[in-house]
Amino acid sequence: MALIRWFKKMSRPRLRELDPDEIFLDSRNLPSFNTQQFEGQLEKPINKTVFYLFTIGVAVVAGVLLGKVALLQVVNGQALAARSESNSLRHQIIFPERGILYDRHGEELAWNDPDRLYITTPGFGHILGFIGYPTAEELTTTDFDHKELIGREGAEKLFNNQLAGAKGIKIEEINVGGGVVSDHFLTMPESGQSLVLSVDADIQAELYQQIKNLSEERGFAAGAGIIMDVTTGEIIALTSYPDFDPNVMATGTNREAINEYLTDPRSPFLNRAVSGLYTPGSIIKPFMAAAALAERVISPDKTIVSTGQLVVPNPYNPEEPSIFKDWKAHGAVDMRRALAVSSNVYFYQIGGGFGGQAGLGINKINEYVRLFGFGAPTGINLTKENKGVIPSPEWKEENFPGQPWRLGDTYHTVIGQYGFLVSPIQVVRAVAGISTGALVKPTLLKADGTATTVAEPLPLANSDLAVVREGMRLAVTEGTAQGLSLPAVRVAAKTGTAELGTLKEDVNSWVIGFWPYEAPRYAFVVVMEKGSRSNLIGGVAVMRRVLDWLAIYKPEYFSI
Repeated sequence: MALIRWFKKMSRPRLRELDPDEIFLDSRNLPSFNTQQFEGQLEKPINKTVFYLFTIGVAVVAGVLLGKVALLQVVNGQALAARSESNSLRHQIIFPERGILYDRHGEELAWNDPDRLYITTPGFGHILGFIGYPTAEELTTTDFDHKELIGREGAEKLFNNQLAGAKGIKIEEINVGGGVVSDHFLTMPESGQSLVLSVDADIQAELYQQIKNLSEERGFAAGAGIIMDVTTGEIIALTSYPDFDPNVMATGTNREAINEYLTDPRSPFLNRAVSGLYTPGSIIKPFMAAAALAERVISPDKTIVSTGQLVVPNPYNPEEPSIFKDWKAHGAVDMRRALAVSSNVYFYQIGGGFGGQAGLGINKINEYVRLFGFGAPTGINLTKENKGVIPSPEWKEENFPGQPWRLGDTYHTVIGQYGFLVSPIQVVRAVAGISTGALVKPTLLKADGTATTVAEPLPLANSDLAVVREGMRLAVTEGTAQGLSLPAVRVAAKTGTAELGTLKEDVNSWVIGFWPYEAPRYAFVVVMEKGSRSNLIGGVAVMRRVLDWLAIYKPEYFSI
């Protein structure tokens, strides 16, 4: 009762005098309030029902929260403590999806399904490469994870950073049974970038198939070929025979096939187009001709007579002169015809000199072949690119101590023999330089229009290079490369036959060139490895078949 009386007392209104600015207006009178008569506080009273409901709501929420705390601490406390002690956290690396490789027309060459798969057409192993796990050395020198699949060769290795993407990290809560209780990502994985290669898959396959066919028909051990855009450096085709299946290497499960690759004496893992080194033979002659013209050693119209050999008197024993052979007697030839018929005698004389004819000498020969990019990597950056060998007095002293450089060494060097070694990728780049007057960097990526091709102009007069181009065209119309005379396109070319070993029973067969002759767009090289000396069909036959195929199925490559 006392509590009731107190409540009534407190509820009874107290009378006191109010100031005008303390008046509480009834909500029903607000519309009639005259703001000009009073200033001060105007407050609308809170409805009692609202006040009581608000108080009850606060009390309910507080009760729920207190109940939850009690549930966690008292009811489930022991269970949660046991889970905390028995569960563990595990950091897991999440590998992203690898980027797709396309050919220049959008055909998939490498993709995920979900494993990494590759085009099954033969001829793509070296240019695509494959993926595999890091080696022990790579694990100590890089940030690769031991479960991470990385590019091992070819484009997969060259562009691994772009294709691989970025790894993610996920934290998993693991119970005592090894089950995942919960998980969340610290870092989300980012898929790799897909790339469009410069390669035309159809031309790549055809070039490989024709090299393979001729090897089997004519007994060559191996071969390689490249077709390159002369202005952008884009590789349209780059192949090496024999090849390997990148699907076999990526899965690693077909041990029998892998063992066959490893024991094959032809070394199918060797990318002959980039890592292979070959004696160039007569394909070096266009570059020697350009050097002789630049140094004004000879005019393009002056003739030199080839009787089939060059006889150099021996001052110590006149009865035993030194004889340097031509492959046949060509008669009087100027520079254009010397290139067309591949006269050794002509190039002996402009290289080393003879009688009244001055020669370049070995130092100038070295200077100019290096100017065309020989003796150095091209910048394509594929695995194990070799820089080759350019013979010189220093090279001879290193390899044959105590033996001086002789005139005969210069004669042999100027026709691409002796210790001369070049790679097909170096050759195709140099041929492109002859056709345009500039060296470009070979690339496996198709130009997207945002990057500018960097070409290094050759310090050679275009008029001199034009003479060389005319000689290479004459080789097709009247000389050693007549097999490349086609109605569909005008080709300029140079053939070469490089003798192998001391007995010289085997040879490498070369053909280099470009098309169209009037406005060069593509340079090419084909080398057929270790065939019989008696065989007269080699690199020219391969390139003829490829050009015939292009005329039918890809005539757009012949447009000017």
